[in-house]
Amino acid sequence: MSLTETTKAPTTGATKKPATVFVDGGSGTTGLGINERLKQSDVAVKTIADDKRKDPAAKKALMEEVDLVILCLPDDAAKETVALIDSMGPSGPKVLDASTAYRVAPDWAYGFPELTPDQAGKIKAAKKVSNPGCYPTGAIALLRPIVDAGLLPHDYPITVNAVSGYSGGGKSMIASFEDGTAPSFELYGLGFEHKHLPEMQLYSNLTRRPIFIPSVGNYRQGMLVSVPLQLDTLPGKPSGADLQAALAKRYAGSKYVSVMPLQNEATKGGKLEPEALNETNMLELHVFASDKYHQAVLVARLDNLGKGASGAAVQNMRLMLGLPEE
Repeated sequence: MSLTETTKAPTTGATKKPATVFVDGGSGTTGLGINERLKQSDVAVKTIADDKRKDPAAKKALMEEVDLVILCLPDDAAKETVALIDSMGPSGPKVLDASTAYRVAPDWAYGFPELTPDQAGKIKAAKKVSNPGCYPTGAIALLRPIVDAGLLPHDYPITVNAVSGYSGGGKSMIASFEDGTAPSFELYGLGFEHKHLPEMQLYSNLTRRPIFIPSVGNYRQGMLVSVPLQLDTLPGKPSGADLQAALAKRYAGSKYVSVMPLQNEATKGGKLEPEALNETNMLELHVFASDKYHQAVLVARLDNLGKGASGAAVQNMRLMLGLPEE
């Protein structure tokens, strides 16, 4: 059995050698999504034989042949592979890690290109990038612009509520929903130690730890992340229109993040379902506001397997390899 196989990128008559990528852990949900997205990509994907996947020497030999490694592994396994890449010195490949192991590490670039105006450039220049979590992607996208704009204090007591399809919960959760043994809906993470909280706080630029209440519904994929706000408790008492304007300014010209029109009493809005962006890398940001009650709810809608995982990974991969947006 050969050590590796290469899935060749489609040729268009150009002679330039395509960039090469290895997806380590390609059998999990995120890895499968990445590989599916790369089937018609302009990169060459190398794979390792099944009997060599846990062989450090074989893995190192493969990684010496690629430009970038995407890790779709548990945290401890990701750390082992990163240590192996580090041992290769300057000749080692770039690495994009989809685990939680390095999301708040100071020497890793955070892989949310829309975080700040210069974040995409940081990702492009980085050798190590951490792919964001699905829930933090929505929460940070909503909170960071209004914190940076001075509309929300850094120490404001934030609550983040969210619901995801069961595909984000790993193999055991997926199996329980698909065999009918899981409940129709449940809250979880009620021990206040959810693994997404550190990055949610850090990259939202908050000094006070948010309360985060995730939940899972009996549908496969799609996510809503919501943040309720009492507007009359905020400095300057901003309106819903002020919040929507701050979001629109931050994401003006973004390919993947759309800020939707303000919904208030006049627009008679009031419903939002989680599955509309499935199979895309899009992220929608909504502001629902009441001038009468001085309240607002900010909502992010995304595919937890798209912009929340595999889609974001491919977006970051393209930046890291100097390739154009798809």
